[in-house]
Amino acid sequence: MNTLAHATLATTLLAACGLACSGAALADETQWQKNHPRRAEVNHRLANQNQRIHQEAKNGQISRAEARKLHKEDHNIRQQEREMAKLDHGHLTKQDQKTLNQEENGVSQQIKNGN
Repeated sequence: MNTLAHATLATTLLAACGLACSGAALADETQWQKNHPRRAEVNHRLANQNQRIHQEAKNGQISRAEARKLHKEDHNIRQQEREMAKLDHGHLTKQDQKTLNQEENGVSQQIKNGN
């Protein structure tokens, strides 16, 4: 299996795990709350960031250690998103979204700068 296939498989497994975990944690939420636009935007951005980290590591633009660090930061942001959503009956406030996006901007800048 080539590196791209490994990265794709890893991304798919992470996404499946995230969906399974979030599904169990949010079982009492309505479908609207699970698909709330602000949550969808933040989670889409996290998934995109994950792919960028894989790509930069694959291309040698960041080290594996740096990729692990960035993945950990993204994981922490995802955890924050879940906790914020729990506090607001399954959705994010505009301030929650702004806060999470600012944190993602920091990770994005680190990916861009290769550090």
